Amino acid sequence: MTSGPAATSGPAAPAPPRVLTVAGSDSGGGAGIQADLKTMLALGVHGMSVVTAVTAQNSTGVHGAWELPEAAVRAQYRAVVDDIGVQAVKTGMLASATLVETVAELLATTAAPAVVDPVGVSKHGDALLAATALDAVRTRLLPAATVVTPNLDEVAQLTGLTVENEDGMRRAAGAILAYGPRWALVKGGHLAAHGGRAADLLTDGTEEHWLRAPRYGNRHTHGTGCTLASALACGLAQGLTVPDAARAAKAYVTGAIAAGFALGAGIGPVDHGWRTRA
Repeated sequence: MTSGPAATSGPAAPAPPRVLTVAGSDSGGGAGIQADLKTMLALGVHGMSVVTAVTAQNSTGVHGAWELPEAAVRAQYRAVVDDIGVQAVKTGMLASATLVETVAELLATTAAPAVVDPVGVSKHGDALLAATALDAVRTRLLPAATVVTPNLDEVAQLTGLTVENEDGMRRAAGAILAYGPRWALVKGGHLAAHGGRAADLLTDGTEEHWLRAPRYGNRHTHGTGCTLASALACGLAQGLTVPDAARAAKAYVTGAIAAGFALGAGIGPVDHGWRTRA
């Protein structure tokens, strides 16, 4: 006589859309691949990862970072894409010119949309990209992107432009598009203006979409950029157009920012599971 539930047979459930994050690890769990995978789970896709670097990180800052070898990054990517397949790829911290060039090459071989978050510094101001890698980002990575999602600090780093208003965001988007991505999503959350609204600009040089949401006073916003880019990749993997995916991602990250919580002695993370607790 046997005990326990009876075995059932039948076809396996269909796999959900698959999204691959190529990024650094945040040991504090608020940003990097940890934030990406939480976002992907919350939005109903299967998340997979290529770790590019390991950071010793908490709510007060980045206390150490170690880049992985090119061979390790390439092997992780090929293992996932060649066997499991992807419907979208999101990139984050790439650390060095060598890894930027490697990832750009890999993206060029992958028939899936790519969302590039050109991570330069952490929320705490710690450098996450070598200065020597900027040219590789401009000339190799951005041309491989479907959408690039720079904040205003990253715009300045990549283009030299200082943005102070919405007209400046338009000029910044044009400068980013000149490097070759199909779309630029310039994030204006660092602007003090806009009457209590956080405004982002999505454009392909022809269409222009302004994404506006309430600005919250919550200081616990660690992982915002990673979360937005990952949510955008999820929407693309689910078959949304770039504008619709961006709008959905903006709505998700706005709720996550509103629900961000204190953790440790510094800046806490956004809440990736806010919809389950709403």
